[in-house]
Amino acid sequence: MKPLDGMVVVSLEHAVAVPYASRLLADLGARVIKIERRETGDFARHYDRACGAVSSYFAWINVGKESVTLDVKHPAAREVLDRLVARADVVLCNFSPAAARRLGVDAETLRARRPELVVGELSGYGEGGPYDERKAFDALVQSEAGLIELTGEGEVTARTGISVADIAAGVQLQSAVLAALLHRERIGEGATLRLSLLEALAEWMQQPLLYAVGTGRIPPRSGAHHASIAPYGPFRCADGGTVHLAVQNDPQWRRLCADVMGRPELADDPRFRTVADRVSHRPALHDELRRYFDTVTAGDLLAALDAADVPASRTRDVLGLLEHPQLAARKRWRDVPVPEGGSVPMLVPPVDGGEWTPGSVPALGEHTETVLTWLGYSPDDIAELRVASAI
Repeated sequence: MKPLDGMVVVSLEHAVAVPYASRLLADLGARVIKIERRETGDFARHYDRACGAVSSYFAWINVGKESVTLDVKHPAAREVLDRLVARADVVLCNFSPAAARRLGVDAETLRARRPELVVGELSGYGEGGPYDERKAFDALVQSEAGLIELTGEGEVTARTGISVADIAAGVQLQSAVLAALLHRERIGEGATLRLSLLEALAEWMQQPLLYAVGTGRIPPRSGAHHASIAPYGPFRCADGGTVHLAVQNDPQWRRLCADVMGRPELADDPRFRTVADRVSHRPALHDELRRYFDTVTAGDLLAALDAADVPASRTRDVLGLLEHPQLAARKRWRDVPVPEGGSVPMLVPPVDGGEWTPGSVPALGEHTETVLTWLGYSPDDIAELRVASAI
């Protein structure tokens, strides 16, 4: 039995943040019914065609859900939605606050009928303030939160390689839903949960903010190297492979010098004695390290670092993740069916707590008739809804 077996989540969702939250709830056993537009569905289905008929984004965050197509503005479809909400434990929505109110799917409207309902609403910037009606997508929020200005090297800024604002919001929404369900179990009261992409990512930006406030300096862009610790970053070796060092304290630095490079005197060089010294003299430090790294292969260097208990890793490309020996040894991959495309590899959820038995990635509207039958609609009723273009 999974923790959320028997729970029903109805999600009016698109793109990434809320779909990621509901996918995490599905992983825990919830029945997630995804409401999509007729004909086109969630626009994230069409970002690319990497996974059969759907995008890599869509496949990743919609495993195990049921897809129901509704025109939520149609009166007959609205009755379907009302019946779904009547049987739901959780309703999630990432329509804009104004659109949710117009459609009557905002938390106040839904919980006025069912106070025990847990409703989660996501917006770009939150209501109130000068940004409340501005559209927000992941890269825009990365810019607003200061993340893009921290990311890159020298004068070149960069968006992070994954949708980190969406992921931050999805994880925090899932956590809030779980807490609200526990609260309801204890006292029978539901909850209204609101969060924004900006505030979710701003929470993750507090460390560099505190550094900047406390030192009077914004952390410099340092590529894959750490802004305030050195040596901490990737170094190319003689065979073209790359090893990523993470030397965080002086004992590790001394072991790197003495046990790995055979140069114990380097640890006492006035330029490199402390973390702060090494950061201040980073170019000279890297020159000294490269003198040795240019003579060894990545495999030999990593073995020596492991033997000396100096933190390090291999630098892999994203396809290297699929072949990672640790994930293979722990049997973390599963094949998941996708529409019109056979199957794709998906990782087992990272927190072990029971067997993960994923469903497929749903085709658009694949479960409409199944869900309507569960709600009590007859085949004739469903046919009439189709003729009326309500579903």
